[in-house]
Amino acid sequence: MTLTERQLTLATLDRQLLLERGRLDVTEAVRRVCAVQAQAPASPYVALWNRVEDFVPEDLDAAFADRRIVKATLMRITLHAVHADDYAPYHAAMVRSLRASRLYDRRYTSTDLTEEDADGMLPELAAFLARPHVGADVEREFTAGFGERAQRVWWALRTYAPIQHTPTGGPWSFRLPNTYLASPVDPGAETQEAAAAGVRRLLLDHLRAFGPATARDFARFTLLGRPVITQALSELGDRVVRVHGPGRAVLYDLPDATVPAEDTPAPPRLLPMWDSTLLAHVLPGRVLSQDHRPLVVRRNGDILPTLLVDGRVAGVWRALDDGLELTAFHELGKAAWRDLTEEAERLAALLAERDPAPYSRYNHWWDKGIPGAETRTVKGR
Repeated sequence: MTLTERQLTLATLDRQLLLERGRLDVTEAVRRVCAVQAQAPASPYVALWNRVEDFVPEDLDAAFADRRIVKATLMRITLHAVHADDYAPYHAAMVRSLRASRLYDRRYTSTDLTEEDADGMLPELAAFLARPHVGADVEREFTAGFGERAQRVWWALRTYAPIQHTPTGGPWSFRLPNTYLASPVDPGAETQEAAAAGVRRLLLDHLRAFGPATARDFARFTLLGRPVITQALSELGDRVVRVHGPGRAVLYDLPDATVPAEDTPAPPRLLPMWDSTLLAHVLPGRVLSQDHRPLVVRRNGDILPTLLVDGRVAGVWRALDDGLELTAFHELGKAAWRDLTEEAERLAALLAERDPAPYSRYNHWWDKGIPGAETRTVKGR
């Protein structure tokens, strides 16, 4: 059996809880979808609103506050919210890549410090961050001895050291300036064996959340190198199976995983900025067409909030003070607009309780013009 493009799209939506909202706790929801992009503070809330039945934002506040869900730099050198129990293996899987992204960068190499110098600071940094500190505190008290290099040293350390962001309050739990706290992970415990085990764990979780998927898909999601991924697939053995996709492409999946029937309907959704569904597969992805990609993925890498219609990106949305503005890239039927409007009314009501326009700093993309067939404004219920 060869899976069709439609089946792969539906599989991703199903595993991401986007075909049907799940009746589960927010911590379990985050674990089910592997990781939630958290570059924008509002995004984990909007992501889980799309995925959890009767989502209560205060539940996510509490999960962040008591560190059942943690926010840290992980896959793609980007902030993600992950289940607390997943942080250690995910960080072990990613630390070599995170470390190289900074210690081989000219901003660090120009400090004339070595890789060993940076690594040697990790235990002391963990001790310093045993209680929360903002970055300015770290530069003033921990890296101050490096003079004008202090900012660049901290820039490198904060990316690959096992540290997490700690909630600071506000409508979405996190606000600037970022506040950092050491994780329970011992930097000395992240051995080669731990890294290999972490990659295997992350690969299995990626398949559970985004599969069936290719090795290139996993590389896209993580930015890990092909040799590391090939080794993990070999070591996993029969814990993964091969299936075929369009063009007889080889994909991997879990032995007990299922794929929805091709005629399964996909309900409308209003995804947040940088939703992982658009970032977990090779370009253009499973829900975004190549034609629409330039409208959604901007030149600097910003990925706008999107409208899903029948499982595919059909437009973008933004929050204004008086509701949500929905822009469709092509003409939509009455039923599609009705269903999108109902979703938008509920989302606008959620945002109004906390922050009516959480992505307002990105409105300049709309000011530059986004071509669309139709734009509608929807007010909250």
